[in-house]
Amino acid sequence: MLGDDLTWFITLAELEHVGATADRLHLAQPTLSRMLARLERRLGVRLFDRVGKRLRLNEFGRAYYEHARRARIELDAGARAVADLADPADPAEGTVRLAFLHSFGSWLVPQLVGDFRRQAGRVTVSLHQDAAGTITRMVLDGEADLALTSPRPAEPGLGWSGLLRQPLVLAVPAGHRLANRRQTGLAELGGEDVIAMRAGYGMRRLLDELAAAAGLHPRIVFESSDLVTVTGLVAAGLGVALVPLEDPPPGATPSPAVARVPLADPGAVREVGLVWAADRPMPEAARRFRAAIQGWAAHRSPGAYSLSAVGAGR
Repeated sequence: MLGDDLTWFITLAELEHVGATADRLHLAQPTLSRMLARLERRLGVRLFDRVGKRLRLNEFGRAYYEHARRARIELDAGARAVADLADPADPAEGTVRLAFLHSFGSWLVPQLVGDFRRQAGRVTVSLHQDAAGTITRMVLDGEADLALTSPRPAEPGLGWSGLLRQPLVLAVPAGHRLANRRQTGLAELGGEDVIAMRAGYGMRRLLDELAAAAGLHPRIVFESSDLVTVTGLVAAGLGVALVPLEDPPPGATPSPAVARVPLADPGAVREVGLVWAADRPMPEAARRFRAAIQGWAAHRSPGAYSLSAVGAGR
């Protein structure tokens, strides 16, 4: 199976429904059913169990699906490599598939993509936002060329380039007992309601690790997939939260309803970096984008984040 043949099987395996797959691929249902029957005859096994009008991947189907998905990733990578070789005189064209954390969407990604597009205007940048674990898996599976993430993933097979380090601060409602502190520690949060990111997000991993080091078992009352929502809940007086000190979007001012208190805990820093699949060729457009981001990081002022500017609502 090559090219389009992979597409119909992978789509059917993911939807597990002949009608829905036929509609998506603009095929007649009898045609799709014949294609499946022909594949199963060739393999000598059933790939799906029939449950009413639906299909369910069985163990043979799941095994075949994983190999088919990886084969399509390699074929797509091969097609991009050929395109790069076929037009070496114009490496500025192409597509960069960039995945990133939600919290980078308001400032970091627009800045990096904007700077790059001004230098390489014909390059298309395809964007995907998700949790740290999801975007890391996208890179490993070949669904993204690069990912902006934090903290550094532990999975093998990834290249890593550190870009910046953001101090972590405790966001508390204005008027909170800790709001006027010059600094604090997570150990002082015993009995406090804590607002956290959901499991699978990078900030949740940092909270869990720092809390464990401090001997704290946080009483988490709200979970979110968005740091803006987390800060909004703090502003409403519903709890405290661990958040990174970030560059604000242009024209934005910190909310006076939230005080950001520096943390004294060792390792209270969010390291932001770029990851890619270390064992897979990278398209020329993605290589150029990676180099541009690394250049941006190299010229970034090391004092871009100043804890002296943080505190009671400042």
